[in-house]
Amino acid sequence: TALLSLLYLGLFLFHAAQRYRHMAEMVSQIDDILHGGKTDLMKDCKEGELAILSAQINKMIRRLKEQADKLQDKKNFLTDFMADVSHQIKTPLTSIHLLLSFLKEEDVTEQRRIEIAQDLTKLTNRIDWLIYALLHISKLDAGTIVFKQECFSVAALLKKAYDAIAVSLDIRGISWKADIPESITVTGDISWMAEAIGNILKNCMEHTPEGGAISVSCEDNPLYTAILISDTGCGFCEEDLPHIFERFYRGKNSDNNSIGIGLALARRIVTSQGGAITASNRKEGGAQFRILLYKSTV
Repeated sequence: TALLSLLYLGLFLFHAAQRYRHMAEMVSQIDDILHGGKTDLMKDCKEGELAILSAQINKMIRRLKEQADKLQDKKNFLTDFMADVSHQIKTPLTSIHLLLSFLKEEDVTEQRRIEIAQDLTKLTNRIDWLIYALLHISKLDAGTIVFKQECFSVAALLKKAYDAIAVSLDIRGISWKADIPESITVTGDISWMAEAIGNILKNCMEHTPEGGAISVSCEDNPLYTAILISDTGCGFCEEDLPHIFERFYRGKNSDNNSIGIGLALARRIVTSQGGAITASNRKEGGAQFRILLYKSTV
């Protein structure tokens, strides 16, 4: 009995020593992780309670590492975003300062003053549009905008978007065709969707020459409603297609006054309401945008 008791006591002390050693190693590893010494996971323990504790701590470490990586990605995105914004604002501001210096000259003619004033108006409108679009994108990213869920006809949506550029289309000599049945309806926020489609129409207008045309058609089925917007312009370069919805991206065929924010805002609005948007080149020439608005029952 005495020998068995000593044997059990020896085994107990041995296992206790092993457990305390593993616990000391865990404490050391946690300390290294907290102080940035390493980001590796803890070594797995083969003992019962310590194995469970080690597994749970490893889960927590993975989650914290994922959060840290996401925060770093957001910081990098914010840094790049601010650099792009400052560049987009700095360019027209430099032109504004230059034009203002021309106005200070004594020998400036009245005609030249009018031209400078028109250029200043265009540049200030560009800055105003940039700030307007960035504020809207920021609100969408932050999730502070609550979209209305109302039923409206696609025809009414397109009319609302078309009215904003009707004069510009007429001045440029671009024809408009939209044959949408009044019976086709979708659910969402008509004001925001009109904003998105309006930006797409502006992009089509900027890339369509005088005498060209912009047409809109619609497909409706039990799964989704598709709005197809096509133009007879130059279309997209193949290398630009994967990037045209990125913020501040300007393709090879972009207008000199283009900022590269309109299509990004359009996609953000559409996707925020559960839709999807793609762009492609038409076989006949020109570009085509496809907006999918899924049915609420899906």
